[in-house]
Amino acid sequence: MSWFESFILGLVQGLTEFLPISSSAHLRLTAAFAGWHDPGAAFTAITQIGTETAVLIYFRKDIARILSAWFRSLTDKAMRSDHDAQMGWLVIIGSIPIGVLGVTLKDQIEGPFRDLRLIATTLIVMGIVLGVADRLAARDEAGGRHRAVKERKTLRDLGVKDGLIYGVCQAMALIPGVSRSGATISGGLLMGYTREAAARYSFLLAIPAVLASGAYELKDAGEGHVSWGPTIFATIIAFIVGYAVIAWFMKFITTKSFMPFVYYRIALGIALFVLVSMGVLSPHAGESAG
Repeated sequence: MSWFESFILGLVQGLTEFLPISSSAHLRLTAAFAGWHDPGAAFTAITQIGTETAVLIYFRKDIARILSAWFRSLTDKAMRSDHDAQMGWLVIIGSIPIGVLGVTLKDQIEGPFRDLRLIATTLIVMGIVLGVADRLAARDEAGGRHRAVKERKTLRDLGVKDGLIYGVCQAMALIPGVSRSGATISGGLLMGYTREAAARYSFLLAIPAVLASGAYELKDAGEGHVSWGPTIFATIIAFIVGYAVIAWFMKFITTKSFMPFVYYRIALGIALFVLVSMGVLSPHAGESAG
């Protein structure tokens, strides 16, 4: 991998990690369209450490508060009813599904799941799911002529059951094209949470999963055509761009709909199907050399 490739892929990772459009799919597609080798699951997992570092810094006050309350709750029974302490446990519980499936499906994640036809399918299907979830949230928030405004849940309403459902939604993102934020935000909206609550928990829930995945894949970083230098460079670029995207996205969702991302996902999925069916792209483009 050249330094230019690593710059572009780091830029793509930073731009797409927090948007509900799938960073892993865009890394895969960028390489395929450019005629580069598939960067692979290890490269993707490690560059995500850069974007998760951006999450750690952006939500540093929330994270520090949750960690402090959680550790105190281990010895102080009175703290166990504290919301922040409970959030610590809920993040742990919600991380279980992706941890189990990530190890179990490792070979599929690095192989069959990177087929461009599967990516096209997940882009479209999850785009439709996100669209439905967004419409339901908008209907509750706006009410109607014969329908009162319905109050949506906040993170203070989050319990073990919803935390596990969030975790299952996050685990679906092991398939490129699903999108970690897209799946968890969709799940949250369908369970009746506000856009802000769904996005905030989505980002917090991703921290242990992404950091653990990146650490696990470190051993494979120097294998194949991807060396340590470009991987680290791409991770730094992903961090810088990712931080700016988080700040913009958290403001965007307070007043805007997710529908632009829905239309983009569906259009990209259809275009990808067309290009593969016409033979312009191979469904395994770049894999043999990767």
